[in-house]
Amino acid sequence: MATAQQIRNGYIDYVLMNDEKPKSVYSFVKKLKISESDFYEFYASFESIEKIIWVELIVETIGTLQQQEVWNEYSSRDKILAFFYSYVEVLKKQRSFVIYSLKTTKDRFSTPDALSGVKPIFEHFAEEILNEGLETGELAERKFFSKRYKDALWIQFAFIVKFWVSDDSTGFEKTDEAIEKGINVTFDLFQRSPIDNLLEYGKFLSRNGHFKEKMRF
Repeated sequence: MATAQQIRNGYIDYVLMNDEKPKSVYSFVKKLKISESDFYEFYASFESIEKIIWVELIVETIGTLQQQEVWNEYSSRDKILAFFYSYVEVLKKQRSFVIYSLKTTKDRFSTPDALSGVKPIFEHFAEEILNEGLETGELAERKFFSKRYKDALWIQFAFIVKFWVSDDSTGFEKTDEAIEKGINVTFDLFQRSPIDNLLEYGKFLSRNGHFKEKMRF
């Protein structure tokens, strides 16, 4: 009886050795010397294997971070930075597969199919962190826009993963720099700025327009 791990490892070995998916489930299970029913007990398709691998990578990252004693002491910004630094470290263990899995994505602005299972997990994780930042005042509460903060972080997620795939610097130091600069710029936009103060002042003036007449000299 095959296990999910054996099938997954067999699939990874196959695609990395052949640079393509198996022609069919039938030919694949023959090579593994298992039955089709064994395969379908765990996976619906080859695509589902890839999605599950990606999901396990992000779940491992989040789980490891949340078990750290210092995690709850981090600011929202530091939690997201810690996530991306840790996520890249986890991806290193499967770099060849990650490169293979993403190379079929033609539209660089679209979410790769393999990451479709990752997106809701990341957005839920990011939203919890962002809500903490909004509650503590670390992040600015903006009508309509606050709910879109998680979308900006997902864009960063996709960018950083694709950047790392193409990074040929020693120790992927350029990716570390991309994480630092990208997340810091993003969180700077999330935080209160002089523009927010100006808008608040404008709202104040509009609410108190009756003072204009009294202030005329």
